[in-house]
Order: sequence, then structure tokens, then C-alpha cells
Amino acid sequence: MLIAIATAVIPAAAAALAVVVLRRRYLVVDVTGPSMTPTYLDGDRVLVRRVRGDKVRPGQVVVLEGPRLPRAEPLGLLLKRVTAVPGDAVPAYVTGAPALVPAGKLVVLSDNPAAGVDSRSVGLFSAAGVAGVVLRRM
Repeated sequence: MLIAIATAVIPAAAAALAVVVLRRRYLVVDVTGPSMTPTYLDGDRVLVRRVRGDKVRPGQVVVLEGPRLPRAEPLGLLLKRVTAVPGDAVPAYVTGAPALVPAGKLVVLSDNPAAGVDSRSVGLFSAAGVAGVVLRRM
């Protein structure tokens, strides 16, 4: 009887541990809004691998904290494409920024330039605000 209980508890504990480990490494995010159209549509769900902002590369789509805009509600998490990382030249469309992207900053863009807040409108984003890199649509 004791052996049967132990064999039932061990797989359940292993499954619970696996869930904890997966939640620390991955995140599922719902896409809202048209800013990443046509790549990601409003209502899509994406699988995100948690990474630090200093590990991202140009071309990757990231989930990151939006900037705090004066007299506006916080934007929450945003889905954007990284176009420049520290040490890269700052593109001409980013106004008021130094010639090179400084440490701890990123240039990010929406795939749909007509929609969304990105580096064209608010400048550089903090790399510390990166939650992770999008792996795939679910």
C-alpha cells in the first residue's frame, strides 16, 4: 500500500516541478492591437522564451515593457521587433538619440508603422524591460 502511494506522489511532484521550471523559462502572451501586423495579428497567442535584454539581437521580436509617457496610462507589455542594440548606429528615424545605441537601450519598431508606439515616436527603449523573445505563434 505504501509503495502504491509513493509511486503516485512522485510523478505528481515531478509534473509540478516541471510546470514551475517551464513557467520560469517561458511565457504565453496574447497579441492585442495592429502594431505587429502582418506578422502577428490581434488575438494571436505567442510563446515567449524569457531572456535578458542584453541577449537580444536585431531582427528578433521581443516582448518588453512600454515606456512611461507623460500624462498617459502605462502601456504595459508591447510586442516589437529589435532593429538596433547597444553599439549599433541609431537609425535616422529615431530623433533626439545619440549616434550609437548606448548600453542598456534598444531601438524597436512595430511591423505596422501606422500603428503602435515604437522608437520612431518615443526614442530608445530600456533593455531592462525585455521579458523575452518570441519563439512562435501558438
